Amino acid sequence: MKRVAIVIDCGATSVRTVAVDETGCIAGIFSLPNHTIPDPFYQGGLIWDTDAIFEKVKTTCRNVMSGLSGKIPVAITITSFGVDGAPVDQNGKLLYPVISWQCSRTEKVMESINKYIDPDLLFSITGLQPYHINTINKLIWLKEHDPNLLKKPYSFMFMPSILIHRFCGEMVTDVTMAGTSMLTDIPNRSFSGEILEKLDLDPEIFPPLVEAGTMVGKLKPDVASEMDLPAELPLISAGHDTQFALFGSGAGRNQPVLSSGTWEILMARVPDIDISRAEGITAEFDALPGLYNPGIMWVASGVLEWLAGLLFPDLKNDPERYRKMIEAAERVPAGCDGLRLSGTLTGSQTLSGLSHTMGAGHLYRAALEAFSFNCREGLQRLEKTCGFKASSLICVGGGSRNSLWNQIRADVLGIPVHISDRTEATALGAAMFALTGAGIFSSPEEAATAWEIAPVTIMPGHLKDTYSVLYHAYEKTLSSLKKS
Repeated sequence: MKRVAIVIDCGATSVRTVAVDETGCIAGIFSLPNHTIPDPFYQGGLIWDTDAIFEKVKTTCRNVMSGLSGKIPVAITITSFGVDGAPVDQNGKLLYPVISWQCSRTEKVMESINKYIDPDLLFSITGLQPYHINTINKLIWLKEHDPNLLKKPYSFMFMPSILIHRFCGEMVTDVTMAGTSMLTDIPNRSFSGEILEKLDLDPEIFPPLVEAGTMVGKLKPDVASEMDLPAELPLISAGHDTQFALFGSGAGRNQPVLSSGTWEILMARVPDIDISRAEGITAEFDALPGLYNPGIMWVASGVLEWLAGLLFPDLKNDPERYRKMIEAAERVPAGCDGLRLSGTLTGSQTLSGLSHTMGAGHLYRAALEAFSFNCREGLQRLEKTCGFKASSLICVGGGSRNSLWNQIRADVLGIPVHISDRTEATALGAAMFALTGAGIFSSPEEAATAWEIAPVTIMPGHLKDTYSVLYHAYEKTLSSLKKS
């Protein structure tokens, strides 16, 4: 009888329960849509309904458990999106809703953060770029909104910790989630006393830090019953979904991984990082101590979906939609007859070279090429910052299923692109830590070694040299945009 880990994956678009057995196979999966709701206390604000999420967790878990005949759950763990959390009282009751990273209320906070701390000092301590979504801005907003919310005996808990408390009654802070907050000291893998002092925040508002793979408690009997799980099932810490997707993809040290979705996030697992050289790069804590996850991101599939709706409206409900769009782009030569999308990674894209002789396939391929150029530029930044030279790229996520895009990536990068067969990389990574915490494996690395990876490898093709020339032209255009 195989043993399984139950992984609760609370994402921005879905709440999912995934059962992963000790051989690394997905034994069951069920999901329900997730979305923000309006903040009843702040006009125009967006929050997460934690009560609704908890109900979805229970429903998805029951559905998975109904199909797990002959398998024994030995651990449960939780992974979620970063930065979001809420102040709670001594009993774990929310004092204010969880403000979503999709909410714009913190934009002005980030713009004026120098009232509290110098932005350059903030980056040098945390390694995080100044995004308004970072937790620090939510804490400042809460502090300015109601100073009493962030004073002891109250605490601040991140999204996974809120669910952990509902599961077992314990209050903890997992390290990987703390690493997304812009409140940590990256060399010391802990919260920064200097930053918290400048914000006049008591470090004890955060529950104790725990590493991934730590048993933090056992499932309460009433919760276990509602989820059709064994009573007192060990609850093992995980955390920020990005870190576990990296680990679950099979990435070793100095191996870049591209998570291709609405946003493309290019990250690596590295032993050293020089923050002083980290141009445009943000750095988070790896799931394992002693490693860092430098990364850079840009909007990708979000733009492609917009283009698809604009250029191929007749394919909206066509089940062959993506295949037909790719075929249209395949009929266009490399370089798109001079059509270019150019822009900085975090800025807007500009279109040039458009002609009346061009069709939808030109624009679609131009976007695929532009995002592949973005990837090469981002990889060069990672290599410079972290002192390594990539020999290949692992690609995961929805964008990895686009065969033309994968080939363009390989041609532009000039290195093999491995398309992971692990469609549930986040859940698999979290399960490696959960099964380690349950004593099935001696370490997450042992689990990673035991679970074979069979990626599809895309080699650079005959257009490699053509794309090398096109990329250097892109670099010149990019340099001009940065100067202007």
